[in-house]
Amino acid sequence: MLSDKLTPFINRYNELSELLSSPDITSDIKRMTELSKEQSSLLPIVEKAKEYKTLISDIADTKEMLSDAEMGEMAKEELKELEPKKSLIEEDIKLLLLPKDPNDDRNIIVELRAGAGGDEAAIFVGDLFDAYTRYADVKGWSVELMSTSPSDAGGFKEVIALIKGDQVYSRLKYEGGTHRVQRVPATESQGRVHTSAITVAVMPEVDDVEVEINENDLKIDVMRSSGCGGQSVNTTDSAVRITHLPTGLVVTNQDQKSQHKNREKAMKVLKARLYDLEMQEAQAKDSQARNAQVGTGDRSGRIRTYNYPQNRMSDHRITLTLYRLNEIMHGGLLDEVIEPLIADHQAKIVEAAGL
Repeated sequence: MLSDKLTPFINRYNELSELLSSPDITSDIKRMTELSKEQSSLLPIVEKAKEYKTLISDIADTKEMLSDAEMGEMAKEELKELEPKKSLIEEDIKLLLLPKDPNDDRNIIVELRAGAGGDEAAIFVGDLFDAYTRYADVKGWSVELMSTSPSDAGGFKEVIALIKGDQVYSRLKYEGGTHRVQRVPATESQGRVHTSAITVAVMPEVDDVEVEINENDLKIDVMRSSGCGGQSVNTTDSAVRITHLPTGLVVTNQDQKSQHKNREKAMKVLKARLYDLEMQEAQAKDSQARNAQVGTGDRSGRIRTYNYPQNRMSDHRITLTLYRLNEIMHGGLLDEVIEPLIADHQAKIVEAAGL
């Protein structure tokens, strides 16, 4: 029974309450923080579990009144209200029982790169990055540019940014993949629709202790910055290129005037890529987890099309089509796409778990 599955959560929550009320806990700040965090994570399901148990009890008591000559009719009417509530709470509990993605609370490093389509692809990199920035503003997140490679025609060949805030990865992890855009380029005199594509990679930000890198595995080159960058460009060897020899991963950063800052940002990106590589390998070994994922895995797959002439955005993973492209891109309304993706992902996990 569902009620039986909830008992361990309530027991653990009560156990944590006792541990946190112990006088000895204040002397161990680290443990107190860990226990408080665990208790906080259990609170939503414990509250819902108590509500569910109370409702089950109320339904049982009401059913006992059905045979009563005077109270029977009133009991029937009361059950009409209680039974639907039971189904709704059960659905909420099923979602709360789903295994949590350990990365959901993390900040992210997002990489956007121009693909097929030349200048138009680079322009769309800028457009989609602007859309993510507007969405971050709506969510109260902050966006920090890590590295950029501007295109002569406008936009960017590549943008790498750190997005910080509450539950960032849980929302934007579905953005990883190939994004296709269909529109008439500003340079197209005949008014023909041009199709181009960009790729997006979304990686959790990791702490230094989570990814250990042997300095002997790194090849670090310094050089003078090139491209847009103001008067300081080409005056100092501030640009940094780091090659991770075991994997062949290469990260370059030249946006900052300081070589130290460029190296720091490049290392942060490298660690995120290495962690992401580990995640991809782990998911590849677990076919069930891989099949249940939406937005992670094969990044070569086309996930979304942006058709400007029709004001249409289509997400091909869940056959979602919205004729609100302009509002979504310029109004920070990406939740209109992300919420259905989350719902689809949760439904697959519920089905796989047999809840």
